[in-house]
Amino acid sequence: MARRQRGSSAPRKNGRVGYGVPALLAIGLHVLVVVVSVISLPQRQPESQSTSIVQATLVSTETTTDQAQRAEEARARAEERRAEEEARQAEAEEQAEAEAEAEAEREAEQERQRQAEQEQAERDEARRLQEARQDAEEEAQRRAEEAERQAQLREEQEAERQRQREAEEEARREAEEEARREAEEEARREAEEEARREAEEEARREAEEEAQRQREAEEEARRQREEEARRAAEAAAQGLERAIEGESDSVSDAQQGDEAANSFINLVRRAVEQAWVIPPGASNSLDVTVQVQLGPSGELFGATITQSSGDSSFDRSAIQAVEAAAPFNELRQLPPAAQRDFRQFNLRFTPGDVR
Repeated sequence: MARRQRGSSAPRKNGRVGYGVPALLAIGLHVLVVVVSVISLPQRQPESQSTSIVQATLVSTETTTDQAQRAEEARARAEERRAEEEARQAEAEEQAEAEAEAEAEREAEQERQRQAEQEQAERDEARRLQEARQDAEEEAQRRAEEAERQAQLREEQEAERQRQREAEEEARREAEEEARREAEEEARREAEEEARREAEEEARREAEEEAQRQREAEEEARRQREEEARRAAEAAAQGLERAIEGESDSVSDAQQGDEAANSFINLVRRAVEQAWVIPPGASNSLDVTVQVQLGPSGELFGATITQSSGDSSFDRSAIQAVEAAAPFNELRQLPPAAQRDFRQFNLRFTPGDVR
């Protein structure tokens, strides 16, 4: 592992590594060992204690030179074997180092490939995140635009509903106003018809009463004529007194009738003035005349414009004033003849007063 790391970290030199110096050193060391061994061989062995009477000693015929030569050959063979072993070992180490370098290179390549794959994966992940973020932003923008469009659509729909409600309300008001005008017109027609019928009935009753009065007058005249012949003398004096008294009563009744009529008209005018709300901005030159038709008890049968001012709101305010002031129950307090005279009369409206 140490060699593998060293091979992967330090650059390798070109060519084979030289082994000459180590081989020479090894050979010199072996020669020195052999020389020392040879020098120590001639030493005599200690004589062993023997009880034998005859002692023999083996003397080698080999010279020192031969021994040195054999030792040198042996050392050369050993050195050769050692050199071969070292060469094989160096070759094995070189091969192992080459394999280690190749393995390191493969691992480095794998590491580079892994790093490249990791970087590619990171780039892919970053791109995916960027695309996801962009998609999320686009989706958020689309949703915001959709929400804004929906809100605008709701506002437009609400505005349309509001316009429809306003149109319906305007149509309803116009329909109510038209119905009210029709009802007023119908009431006016009914009042006019009722007034006409009552007038005809009143005229018929007045004609009948007048005929009855004429008959009664004729009957009374006849009785008076009959009595006149019987009471000729005293009739003159008594007739004079009655004539004087009758003239006084007639003058008094006429005065009372005029005063009651004036009082009734003033009362009607004051009531209408109090109920009249003059429209803002009405010109002082405006003038409208309203014909008032009353029933026998002073109830209002109808109020119609006989002379318009040209301003519909001003005319309508005059009609509303008469309707608000009615009924005029004081009509029953007038004498019967005056009641008939004031069942129908005109009121003239100007911004200053009512006449």
